Amino acid sequence: MSIDTKSGTGQTRPPERTTRTRGVALSAVRGLALAFISLPGAVLCFCLTLVSIALVPIGVGIVTTPYVLTGVRMFADWRRLLAAEWGGVRIRRAYRPLPEGASPWTRTFGMLRDPATWRDIRWLPVDMTAGFVTALLAFALVAYPLEGFTIAAGLWRVWDDTYWYGFVPVSDQTTALYAAALAAVLLVATARLGPIALRAHFRLTGAVLGSDQTELAERVRVLTETRRDAVDTSAAELRRIERDLHDGAQARLVAMGMDLGTVEALLEKDPRKARELLAQARRSSADALTELRELVRGIHPPVLAERGLGDAVRALALRLPVAVEVDVDLPGRAEAPVESAAYFAVSEILTNAVKHSGADRIWVDVHHDEGNLRVSVTDNGKGGAVIGAGSGLAGVERRLGTFDGVLAVSSPAGGPTMVTMEIPCALS
Repeated sequence: MSIDTKSGTGQTRPPERTTRTRGVALSAVRGLALAFISLPGAVLCFCLTLVSIALVPIGVGIVTTPYVLTGVRMFADWRRLLAAEWGGVRIRRAYRPLPEGASPWTRTFGMLRDPATWRDIRWLPVDMTAGFVTALLAFALVAYPLEGFTIAAGLWRVWDDTYWYGFVPVSDQTTALYAAALAAVLLVATARLGPIALRAHFRLTGAVLGSDQTELAERVRVLTETRRDAVDTSAAELRRIERDLHDGAQARLVAMGMDLGTVEALLEKDPRKARELLAQARRSSADALTELRELVRGIHPPVLAERGLGDAVRALALRLPVAVEVDVDLPGRAEAPVESAAYFAVSEILTNAVKHSGADRIWVDVHHDEGNLRVSVTDNGKGGAVIGAGSGLAGVERRLGTFDGVLAVSSPAGGPTMVTMEIPCALS
């Protein structure tokens, strides 16, 4: 990192001060944005949840509750994403998977039996109260000193009576300067307290929204399910490979062997027919070789093994019928199983985007940060993607869960859709 100084001005501002000022201002803006988000969003989700659950006994809630709780999970997932990006607080997502094509009854009571659902519901009133206060505090700590400077600049003349700024009664220019001095002291303190208040907001969110005392039991359950899913996926993959070999390359090789046997019998009796069968055998061998290459590419693409995840994703993007921008920042390579899981997860998400989103542009970002491989896929489509809604995202979540990875989806109606994956790993 280079530090440039300008000569001739007589002063040089340290980069650390600039960075700190930018951080304080950014914390204030983010705190204000979170305050406007947490209060109305949490109130709306909490009220809809209570009403929908209350209507379960009369049957209406059985239909509405899965949609309401899915919306609550999307809101919570979005806050998890903000906590990771803005506060560096990672909140694990531990919802129990629901069977695909389940009836409303099964979905409703499956979600209500999930401890993570009740953590979400407990978090909503906390977010609309203490969460709102801590987020607004990050903004107020910056705004209040600015108010003191504004008063000293002449705003005190607007009021006929004494205006109290903190413990300073402002009634003339002298007391207004005292208010400015207090504001300067508060502004110095804000340089530390502003970002702390914002981090406190996200830590509060993580403490309530994250796993509670049952984390170990939930962790064991998740690992058991992901292990079972991994075994089932491997068995299904082996059956697919066997079926493809039996119906494709193996059948062509058998037919080629029969043609060659016929060629041996006709080589002296009917040379012309023998040449035709040889040409047919050559075409069959080329087709079998093509099918074997496609089969190998489906198991583990050669470009992934030879050049790594970044180039494999770029090659995958080139085969899509829509414009795809790929940004890769990987200083090394992850372990082969992790790369394979990430590659096929990206492949599934891109396939879903092309088939269902109606997007004409997709952005893929792949980088490694704080011990996690992070991949985000964003499209400008119509939105509405939900985990477990038959979109294939549930399978991606199970694939990532095998490696202790997480999946977050932000897809409001009308778009855009952003799917983010994180897999803990180290790069070599």
